[in-house]
Amino acid sequence: MAATALPRYDAARTYRDNYDYPPPLPTVAESPAPVPDGWTFCGRRVGSPLGMPAGPLLNGKWILYYAALGFDVLTYKTVRSVARECYPLPNLQPVTTGQLTGSESEVPATNEPSGSWAVSFGMPSAEPDKWRADVEWTRRHLTADKLLSVSVVGSVQPDWSLSDLADDYARCAKWVVESGADAVESNFSCPNVSTCDGQLYQQPKDAALVAERIRDAVGKTPFIIKIGSMTDRAAAAELLDAVAPFVDALAMTNSVATKVRQPDGAYLFDGQRRGICGDATRTASLQQTRLFCDLIREGGLKISIIGVGGISTAEHVRQFLDAGAESVHIATAAMLDPSIALKIRKDLAAGPQGTNR
Repeated sequence: MAATALPRYDAARTYRDNYDYPPPLPTVAESPAPVPDGWTFCGRRVGSPLGMPAGPLLNGKWILYYAALGFDVLTYKTVRSVARECYPLPNLQPVTTGQLTGSESEVPATNEPSGSWAVSFGMPSAEPDKWRADVEWTRRHLTADKLLSVSVVGSVQPDWSLSDLADDYARCAKWVVESGADAVESNFSCPNVSTCDGQLYQQPKDAALVAERIRDAVGKTPFIIKIGSMTDRAAAAELLDAVAPFVDALAMTNSVATKVRQPDGAYLFDGQRRGICGDATRTASLQQTRLFCDLIREGGLKISIIGVGGISTAEHVRQFLDAGAESVHIATAAMLDPSIALKIRKDLAAGPQGTNR
């Protein structure tokens, strides 16, 4: 990985430390290069196809930091109706592996930066009063040409029905809109939790019920669902048919889940699977983007696709756009090198353009 002088998320420190001590606004030598061709996100005009998913953007100051470094759509890290602590360290464990397919039972951990890591946060959240005020502050300080999306998840309780969970998702989404966000993203996929709130994308009927409640809560605000790895065409078509009446876009792929084995043979994370993110997921994510874009075209649906997974160069961006994605989200590469969007924008401006569909 190329070294960078810019501050970045410190994987050796706790989530709370990184939350409480965000980087200062960066000083950049030149303004981000304009990317020609007219780009959109959920139908709204933006300056480039480059966005960031919820993971790296812990609060408003992290969002302003990456906005200054060339990202046009910033997704506030997943929030809840109740406070939730982060899982213990390690939250970002480097792994060494080739391109993943989703069939892997395990991957080996490494002590060296690899461009891919197992992510283990568990969707922490500040208490609602704190994050609602911070979302409002963020939108107020973010320039008008940037879009603020906020990721939400339900916090399932032992005695809850699916309807209760759907109401909780909708409650958070409504608060997000009231706080001034430009878009709402519901996290229907988190491989690091075992409850149904992290697996909704695998249950189309349940996903549709929750999506309908969220749509009722947010009105015409752009609404995105984040989903996990899917390779089966029939399953993908069933999910798409179920949620299509309610959503503007799908963001994929959250991660590819598998176990992580240490050099001594023991499993990390008590042997539970964790989502692998970064370079190793690019092939699988690109294939999934093509699959869903094909289904959308065949069905004549008006749903955008946000490509996510292993993107770190302008060529990778073009590959996802050519596959049918409207835009892309970059997380791992941006956490390792916060200047990555500046480099990609310059390359996109200089080279052949992808298709903004």
